[in-house]
Amino acid sequence: MRTVTATEAARNFSRVLDLLEHESEEIVVLRNNQPVAKLVPGAPRMTALEALGDLYRTLPDAEGNAWIEDARRMDRRLRKQVRDPWA
Repeated sequence: MRTVTATEAARNFSRVLDLLEHESEEIVVLRNNQPVAKLVPGAPRMTALEALGDLYRTLPDAEGNAWIEDARRMDRRLRKQVRDPWA
């Protein structure tokens, strides 16, 4: 955990945010040598693919296979509906 004075935090706010975002560093802000705030990194971001990546592991095999078949069926249906506007 890193400590900075309130003045340093104000003057180098962009750097403070970089430490939080890129290095996941917690920062304690001091005023008159007393801690007045603790800055912690935000929750990590996930893409939809990452969020759903482990879904197949949580489903029973029969449900997983049914889900895959539904997805394939919808894909085939959508391909029939999509047409080339320049044709």
